[in-house]
Amino acid sequence: MRFAGIVFWLIFNSMIGFSQNSVPTDSGDVYKRNRLKMVETQIIRRGVKDTNVLEAMKKVPRHLFVPENMKNYAYEDEPLPIGQEQTISQPYIVALMTELLELKKDSKVLEIGTGSGYQAAILSEICDSVSSIEIICELADRADSILKNLGYKVDVKCGDGYRGWPEKAPFDGIIVTAAPDEIPQPLLDQLAEGGRMVIPVGTYHQYLKLIRKIDGEIKEESVIPVRFVPMTGESEQ
Repeated sequence: MRFAGIVFWLIFNSMIGFSQNSVPTDSGDVYKRNRLKMVETQIIRRGVKDTNVLEAMKKVPRHLFVPENMKNYAYEDEPLPIGQEQTISQPYIVALMTELLELKKDSKVLEIGTGSGYQAAILSEICDSVSSIEIICELADRADSILKNLGYKVDVKCGDGYRGWPEKAPFDGIIVTAAPDEIPQPLLDQLAEGGRMVIPVGTYHQYLKLIRKIDGEIKEESVIPVRFVPMTGESEQ
């Protein structure tokens, strides 16, 4: 789900090191130092200012959401492969997308594309209600285990995110980490009045879009060009 570094993925995809049903644990201050450096050099210097986002990025142990043999690369300025031809996003993209949502403590958020679970953990550091849908059940189960092991309260389910999660709607924020050709109408319908959605859109030429619902009308803004893995499932039809 996740901001895709195609070349990087091709190099490391054969090196995925998650063991079956394993849940990683933290292991030292070196990761914390690297994490703080990541926030300073990759995120703050690129203009992300939301203090809640910055504090969350400083706190969440990104190295625990990647395969074992990817840990040394966890805080680099790159996306990383997580298996199943999916990636964990570049840290700056995670921070930027989160900032665009303008979340508060009482915000209700839906994530489409759980992937590694890292983005969901960032969201959970900021607001109390986070739900996440992952179409690949193996990834959903793994992310759910890691999130629970680290104490994050995120509702994770395996399913096609194209239709959103109507039983939990409406949402103040919706974040999509895979790119459809067009914005799914069910997600627009589940966005609360005044809510925001951040979503990559497009096939060969993708743009990160900020969607806002104002007085029942949808306002769309292009933010930056990006490259995400495609949204699968019903979106492909």
